[in-house]
Amino acid sequence: MSRHHESSGQEDSAARISFTIDGETCAAIAGQTIMEAADGAGVYIPRLCDEEGLDPQGSCRVCTVKVNGRPVASCVHPVGAGDVVENDTAEIRGWRRDLVRMLFHEGNHLCPICEASGRCELQAMGHRFETFEADLFPYLQPVRPVDASHPDIMLDTNRCIRCGRCIRASRDLDGKHVFGYVGRGINKRVGVNGIDLSHTDIDLDDMAAALETCPVGCIIRKRLGFFSPIGRRLFDMTPPGTAIQKRKGNSK
Repeated sequence: MSRHHESSGQEDSAARISFTIDGETCAAIAGQTIMEAADGAGVYIPRLCDEEGLDPQGSCRVCTVKVNGRPVASCVHPVGAGDVVENDTAEIRGWRRDLVRMLFHEGNHLCPICEASGRCELQAMGHRFETFEADLFPYLQPVRPVDASHPDIMLDTNRCIRCGRCIRASRDLDGKHVFGYVGRGINKRVGVNGIDLSHTDIDLDDMAAALETCPVGCIIRKRLGFFSPIGRRLFDMTPPGTAIQKRKGNSK
């Protein structure tokens, strides 16, 4: 069962601990990750590979924080009693900015011509950390397969950030095991049943959770795209973490 699906009864019977994040004392439940505890306290930690309802993977490292002076991925690291967590410092914001920049440079993320523009989480993080203002790394400009053979779905692996959310959603939420990784190292990419979309009998219902959870423009529903103009994009109206920050003060 996913860590996000624990029942309230289990939480009520669990030991409660306290820790500090950016100097603020917060309550947590023993066994929670730092991200879970921070979410419950209304403190937003940026993330890309993590999503509520999915087991954590710890691959993107955008959620990196310092715990007692040591960098860790907050989505997989358990919180401890008395831990001193740093989340929103100039140093950590710099790490996250560089990580997001590298994700842009490793793939072909051309926001103005991407169907996911307006609701892409990588795009939102780029604006949050102002990564579009400088090009510090060379663009890899990959040439990976673009599979448009399915009547309803397109798979553009040039935009994949290897977050694994589609794989975990397909496995744990849809129960279909449709998506998986193909290849190794720099050639690692998301594949469908180990082959391509044209050789499968999958329909939209088989891919519902994976479609909804893709944070970028890798898995695209055909005939939909370019959701909002500048100024009315999802992250313009509701910046990432807004829902979590609204919990602040209601968790004590």
